[in-house]
Amino acid sequence: MSCTPEVGRLLGLLAAAKPRGVVAESGTGTGVGTAWLHSGLGAAARLVTVERDRELAHRVAADFADDQRVRVLAGDWRMLEQHAPFDLFFCDGGGKRDHPQLVVDLLAPGGVLVLDDFTPSPGWPPRFDGDVDQLRVFYLTHPDLQATEVLTTPTSSAVIAVRRS
Repeated sequence: MSCTPEVGRLLGLLAAAKPRGVVAESGTGTGVGTAWLHSGLGAAARLVTVERDRELAHRVAADFADDQRVRVLAGDWRMLEQHAPFDLFFCDGGGKRDHPQLVVDLLAPGGVLVLDDFTPSPGWPPRFDGDVDQLRVFYLTHPDLQATEVLTTPTSSAVIAVRRS
């Protein structure tokens, strides 16, 4: 599984909107999302990404070794805490499901959160496999977030949220 081009273009756009920002990604994988974030990274911005598979993390780190703005960490997603708060956080790996409040807490005021890989649900509350999708409801109704869900492909959606000041 990898970042889709539709989500990738969104990540590049959002990174460009934070030219001096601290950008984070959980779940580096093979570095496709990292590359999209990097494509919009400003000269004064920095990007930190974490991957629990050490071999994958080392491969991606080698791909970005010439850019001091990029730091690839190998380990648990909570390693990102020491680099917070984030102006943009693409939470594609750890945290999204297991510690959603911590994900919100890692955002700076005005920070943007991107969560993808949801199945579109036309009604409210959103449902997945016939049940209310409590995870999506958490992010979409969180009092510290202004959030919406956007269709990224006909079969997938993303939640995009901004942390209130």
